[in-house]
Amino acid sequence: MASRTSSSSARRDTGGSAWGALLVGIASVATLPVAVYLTRFSDSYQLLHAGFAIPIGLGLGFLSISLAGRARRRSRLTLSPGPPDRIVTAARVLGVAGVCLALAGVVALGVYGLLEYAGTRD
Repeated sequence: MASRTSSSSARRDTGGSAWGALLVGIASVATLPVAVYLTRFSDSYQLLHAGFAIPIGLGLGFLSISLAGRARRRSRLTLSPGPPDRIVTAARVLGVAGVCLALAGVVALGVYGLLEYAGTRD
């Protein structure tokens, strides 16, 4: 009796996780710069308001890292050829870069708050 060791749906799901992780990683890296760029076109939306994009970029970065890990685990568990390792690695790198950008935004807001506080103490 021949049994199937892998199915096409498992192969599609693994590739989908990798490509999804890549797209989410790109979105996580682009979130904060796009929010800062959009401040140039609105009088009511100022640079400080772009800080609301920090949690979005942070969440997308962690999601990208998680999806990349899921795709890597599934490709190791199945016998079918999964997504290329370059896609998974790129998604993971973009996710980490998105998290780093969000954390840099948190540091920038912290320094701004500290300077505002020091400026009003005089």
